[in-house]
Amino acid sequence: MLLVQPTEEMSKLIRKELNENVDTRERDLKYIKEWLAKQPHLPKFDDDYRLMTFLRGCKFSLEKCKRKLDNYFTMRSLVPEFFANRDITRAEMRELTKVVQVPPLPGLTKNGRRVVVMRGIDKDLPTPNVAEAMKLVMMIGDIRLKEELVGVAGDVYILDASVATAAHFAKFTPSLVKKFLVCVQEAYPVKLKEVHVVNVSPIVDSIVNFVKPLLKEKIRNRIFVHSKMEQLYDYIPREILPEEYGGQAGPIQAIHETWMKKLEEYGPWFKEQESVKTNELLRPGKPKTHDDLFGLDGSFRQLSID
Repeated sequence: MLLVQPTEEMSKLIRKELNENVDTRERDLKYIKEWLAKQPHLPKFDDDYRLMTFLRGCKFSLEKCKRKLDNYFTMRSLVPEFFANRDITRAEMRELTKVVQVPPLPGLTKNGRRVVVMRGIDKDLPTPNVAEAMKLVMMIGDIRLKEELVGVAGDVYILDASVATAAHFAKFTPSLVKKFLVCVQEAYPVKLKEVHVVNVSPIVDSIVNFVKPLLKEKIRNRIFVHSKMEQLYDYIPREILPEEYGGQAGPIQAIHETWMKKLEEYGPWFKEQESVKTNELLRPGKPKTHDDLFGLDGSFRQLSID
């Protein structure tokens, strides 16, 4: 199964953590749908499942949900390098998926969190197009918005640094990394709970120190660098990890290939989504610009991550 859904018992714990009230959630959904319909610059969007995922990710704060949805559609207009030409069958994307794997794992942790592995295949291969790799991450994120029907308690990332080199690292420019982090954290209803770095090398400290200025203290304290794989098992049960990490969930290549097939099946949907974005000419007040979202190139804005 691509994404194992929480059991009913686990769902109860997740609902409590996400402040989800079964007696009021439909009222909240109705409010958000009515608000969306009144916004002249926002597209028609009546996908109840995805809207409920946004509400859950915002812990049912209606004001936060409105900001997140506005950002979600705005990013699609202003960041074409992440949100246009989302076709996994394009030659450049095909080549990318041969050297990069970023699959969410099928299983969940005991507290209902989804684990995502990010890793390269071979350190001797040329650095792939970084913007395309970031696009791939958000394509998978959009599928999760549609298919995680009852919600999860947050995300846990495993960053495998085994193939990280200075040449690869040099392709991750400050402006591109900032743009990616702003998109993921301010436009998607994700709760980043933990980041675990494994198979560390001397360059890892440089990478972590590079990213930390972009993050608030809360998330900085959620980054764990493991010198031994056994340390990872204190946080993530082995039964949901791929074989490559001492786990029991099969080879990561098989999980990766399942996701690639899913992305191909979603091809027509991604094409339809090209037009699901803001019309900045119709936004009340003044249109939002690239600089409104990301600041001037080279200037860091500390992110507000829950």
